[in-house]
Amino acid sequence: MGKNRIDRAFQAVLDRDEKAFVPYIMAGDGGLEILGERLTFLEESGATVVEVGVPFSDPVADGPTIQAAGIRALEAGTTLKGILAELTASKSTRSIPIVMMSYFNPIYVYGAEIFAQECVEAGVDGLIIPDLPYEEEEIIADELDKYGISLIRLAAITSPDERLEKLAKQTEGFLYAVTVTGITGARTSIREGIALYLKKLKQYSKVPVLAGFGVSTPEQVRELGDASDGVVVGSRIIELFQKNDLEAIQALIQASKGLEVK
Repeated sequence: MGKNRIDRAFQAVLDRDEKAFVPYIMAGDGGLEILGERLTFLEESGATVVEVGVPFSDPVADGPTIQAAGIRALEAGTTLKGILAELTASKSTRSIPIVMMSYFNPIYVYGAEIFAQECVEAGVDGLIIPDLPYEEEEIIADELDKYGISLIRLAAITSPDERLEKLAKQTEGFLYAVTVTGITGARTSIREGIALYLKKLKQYSKVPVLAGFGVSTPEQVRELGDASDGVVVGSRIIELFQKNDLEAIQALIQASKGLEVK
């Protein structure tokens, strides 16, 4: 089951006294045929889990870099069905857990039950739906639970403590801690108070807390990792794949190694 695979991956990181690193890539950016190759590279480079984005025409949480990647993928003819087919075809070549990030519309059109079933067949272990509110999760939560797929919740820094605690206790796999008040995208600095916010979430959460949105340098990976259980890096990973700068991607992943587990 996907929930167990994600849990085992994070436990392995903890056992090595390291922090988790979850890179985000846009499926179909550069062509769907290279998706399996990129997943293999990220696994071999030491990623804990890979987040695979589904391109969507109205990506409300995404900044310019991820939006552009989504447009490239859509223009190349990428569909949710095609992504699932490609993940299924490359399933035997990887052991790293896969978390899919999709807005709810494509899933709704696809059909929640058939989507969950095909996710299992494709080796998808978890799902992030950034525009699905906590109060409306019943639309899909039962289907995901039936097929053992983790529903990973996002926590916003602007949310009151009561809501953050609910999200932290309900999430599966990990809690995605949004560290900015805005969209995704590389940033040069981390806002004041983030460490206290992350440590508060760690007190609430029964699963690892990962910091995301705006993480772009090895220094930020280390800084945020010191206050959480790891990081999610998206825009910077996409930029580096565009430049074919694989060494810089490996340097980001390596920055999550060797941090003292608090």
